[in-house]
Amino acid sequence: MRIVFLGAAKTVTGSMFLLETDSGNVLVDCGFFQGRRQKSKELNRDLPSKVFDADLMVLTHAHIDHSGSTPTLVKRGFKGPIYTTPATADLCQHMFRDSARIQQHDAEYLNRKNSDDPDWEKLEPLYTEKDAISALKQMVTYHYWRSFEPLPGVRIVFHDAGHVLGSACVLIEAEGKKVLFSGDIGRRNMPILRDPEVPANVDYVVMESTYGDREHGAIESTRAELARIINETAARGGKVIIPSFALERTQEVVLGLNHLRKDGKIEDIPIYVDSPLATNLTHVFKNHPECYDDGAISFLQEHGDPFGFDTLTYTSSVQESIALNTAKGPMVIISASGMCEAGRIVHHLRNNIESPDNSIVIVGFQAQHTLGRRLVERRDRVKIFGVPRDLRARVEVLNGFSAHAGRASLIKFAKLAGPDHKKVFLVHGEEKSQVSLAEALQKRNMNVVIPSRCQIETLD
Repeated sequence: MRIVFLGAAKTVTGSMFLLETDSGNVLVDCGFFQGRRQKSKELNRDLPSKVFDADLMVLTHAHIDHSGSTPTLVKRGFKGPIYTTPATADLCQHMFRDSARIQQHDAEYLNRKNSDDPDWEKLEPLYTEKDAISALKQMVTYHYWRSFEPLPGVRIVFHDAGHVLGSACVLIEAEGKKVLFSGDIGRRNMPILRDPEVPANVDYVVMESTYGDREHGAIESTRAELARIINETAARGGKVIIPSFALERTQEVVLGLNHLRKDGKIEDIPIYVDSPLATNLTHVFKNHPECYDDGAISFLQEHGDPFGFDTLTYTSSVQESIALNTAKGPMVIISASGMCEAGRIVHHLRNNIESPDNSIVIVGFQAQHTLGRRLVERRDRVKIFGVPRDLRARVEVLNGFSAHAGRASLIKFAKLAGPDHKKVFLVHGEEKSQVSLAEALQKRNMNVVIPSRCQIETLD
């Protein structure tokens, strides 16, 4: 049995792993790579040939860096079943189609903008909405804790990863060995979802390491910081712009704002979720209360809809979004994408980044070479739609909303999976975080490997 590390190796995005067994091959995730534009384009367009050796695919969760290349895989001829949880399948109904629409829109916009440039190479979307729907037709769902045998002698069980709605750690048992793919591991004691589960007595662990070198602030203090930023910006008459992942982060921020509003901690100003995808995904959240933790269930019973309140508006049309660009503050605008690489958030940043009255609040991890990362680094000038813009708005970073486990929880996850496991493979992390986490695990007598892209590891 072997693992081929096709993505998310020595980088954060592009999750893609092939488990080769005597009975057949299992592809775990098929995600978008996010980073430098040209490199991302090439990696997302030219999938590794090995992915087409898979007999089936398993999807850990719906985040685009884990799922986004699935329609490309199907478009290029993959016919096998795609196994995932019911909530993830429902989320992908919107994620895949939205991704296709954004690609189509961005290609049309840039082709039109550069139509007079004789050297411009016309852009084509990686896949269409039709391709996205084809991928959805190949999905097969299993609830947490129900084992299934898609290949002779290969058993798979989904365990709750506590990261986003429907997210799963995937335990695969074959040839007398247990291999655990962590997917993205959630944080404990966070709102909405249950804490992550850790299967025990695992032989090999393929584990994320995004925050392997740091911890997060408590959610309560993070909400207090958000309240401060909103009130200070409102006093200046400015706008609070929050780039947010449409899946999970938007819902957590909205729930946090709901708490702050009910407790009288923030000014009574308009709040907009300007993302059709986030709006659709919020409806999926409402349809899956079986994934909620006790706190979210109690809030639902006592206060009703946790994702809706009087001052909150979910925009849908392009016209509503455009109107926000000229509307006067104070207000809060939450919009996708989370790394500021596509979607409506790019337009909001273009229109608001040069005013010192405004605040940009970063609430999630920003991969290298993305616009979001440049904002975190507070560069004096950043390019938006290819045009340099002065960064005059205030930039605030709130890592406490992160849905990823911090360093201590990652160490605990590895320990609970079994102190006697043969190897821990660290993926989904930048070099600094991976090396730091590897050193911590090695001090606990664990055999740690940080694989490179396309590296093959034999599981003895």
